[in-house]
Amino acid sequence: MTTLEEKALTSQEVSAELTDVKSRHFEPSGLLNWLTSTDHKMIGKSYLITSFMFMLLGGALALVIRLQLASPNNSLVTLHQYNELFTMHGSIMIYLFVGPFAFGGLANYIVPLQVGAPDMAFPRLNLLSYWLYLSGGLIMVLGFFVTGGAADFGWVAYAPLSNAVNSPGAGPDMWIVALLLTGFSAIFTGVNIIATVFYLRAPGLTMFRLPIFTWNMVVVAILILIAFPVLTSALVMLYADRHFGTHIFEVQGGGVPVLWQNLFWFFGHPEVYILALPFFGVVTEIIPVFSRKPLFGYKGMLFATLAIAALSTGVWAHHMFTTGVVLLPFFSLMTYLISVPTGVKFFNWIATMWRGHIRFDTPMLYAVGFLITFLGGGLSGMLLAAPPLDFFEHDTYFVVAHFHNVVMALFLAAVGALVYWYPKMTGRMMREGIGKISFWFMFIGANVTFIPQYILGLRGMPRRIVTYPPGIGWHFLNELSTIGSFMIAVGALFLVINFWVSWRKPIPAGNDPWDGHTLEWYTTSPPPHHNFDRLPIVRSERPVWDVKYGLEGAAIPGHSNSNPPSSVKDKDHADNAAG
Repeated sequence: MTTLEEKALTSQEVSAELTDVKSRHFEPSGLLNWLTSTDHKMIGKSYLITSFMFMLLGGALALVIRLQLASPNNSLVTLHQYNELFTMHGSIMIYLFVGPFAFGGLANYIVPLQVGAPDMAFPRLNLLSYWLYLSGGLIMVLGFFVTGGAADFGWVAYAPLSNAVNSPGAGPDMWIVALLLTGFSAIFTGVNIIATVFYLRAPGLTMFRLPIFTWNMVVVAILILIAFPVLTSALVMLYADRHFGTHIFEVQGGGVPVLWQNLFWFFGHPEVYILALPFFGVVTEIIPVFSRKPLFGYKGMLFATLAIAALSTGVWAHHMFTTGVVLLPFFSLMTYLISVPTGVKFFNWIATMWRGHIRFDTPMLYAVGFLITFLGGGLSGMLLAAPPLDFFEHDTYFVVAHFHNVVMALFLAAVGALVYWYPKMTGRMMREGIGKISFWFMFIGANVTFIPQYILGLRGMPRRIVTYPPGIGWHFLNELSTIGSFMIAVGALFLVINFWVSWRKPIPAGNDPWDGHTLEWYTTSPPPHHNFDRLPIVRSERPVWDVKYGLEGAAIPGHSNSNPPSSVKDKDHADNAAG
């Protein structure tokens, strides 16, 4: 019989054994790994790739719409085809690209890294969320191939346009089922993110030391848990109206069509910030790094985010001013109030850049492009918050320009996020030259596309219009808007080329190419399966900066290569440097 001493291992042997266990990935490789892996990084990349492909499809539909409107009396597509195009373009961009890209892709990949967690709290639920999203997206797009075509009632599906009489066929039903599936996907991801951040944070990473990007994702998760069940309920009622004769939204059976608008927009306006807040977080990560300064007003930025979330549930009816059934002064006031915390964020972003050592690398260009573009969309939204102006502008292209201006700003931030975190995900750098060409095409193209649409709206061009007569002053502006849309497409093409070149001819990125502040830059690029072999001491919202310029080599005691502060003097030095 072996003695206890013979069975004992030295601490070095134990450490080596643990490292060996960590390095082994008990998962299949290749395509099967992509299909079955519960690693949050694989799932995050799956979301990013899938949503990017949906974005390319939605963008192609937008180009067809712009070609149809480029000249008067155009007949490139029929009325029914046009209704399908703008319905599916809006649905794909809102439900399948902007939200899943941020909340499914970026959050899945980055949040566990930023909080020092080895994975999401519920890995299998995370994988189920992705498959629900992919299934819903494919069902929605496959509506083009069924008899009668895809949904054609607009991405907001207003009743009674969306009932079985006005929108017959399987395509609208597939749209409803798709939103139900993607809605459950978002709800499950929201639960996962909240559990991950609350229960798997690294030691020392208090809630008031969390990166703003992670904080924003927590707030978005809470908004999803509030808003998406309402949309799910509305979709179930709409399906029941279409197939079971319930008449919930139909006047003929005693229903109320405007109830759909109340339910949809109670989801829809928190949804605006569900889409926007992740990208607010993205630019809040990028700007301090490339300004080489700490974020100005960390707690002010955080409380502004919480204020936006709280107010976003009380402004839904500003989409319904023209219905005559909502209290105009209250919802107008609430809409003006929600602009205040957004203004605080702009002040903090600008103050962070003020007198900083700014490097205009590609991610910073996209962040600044987001600020300028979002400012234009936000200011035009303030005009729509005034009921007398909204009565005039509501059904014109002014609203189209406003909404697309905002979403284009989010798209710029999304590309900035890709460029910023691409080295962390792949260990490779994207090409700066190609990246800047891509940015300028997108940024200039956005303004060339949407500024003419504001003018068209003020000249009375209605939205949801398939063609228009000549000689009324709309032709040139529509041509200009179409040219701008193709400039955006060229920018997207350069982005794809950048991915291709960077992958085929890699330039090693190193672990921290941008001199970052947050925990994801502490691990390797790409991270190992378990994310971290060791973690730094977290004593501020910039732990990696503290390691590099405060406590060199600091790590949490008890982890390998830990180097805790040797004295109170060292601790004070680190605290002062971090502050």
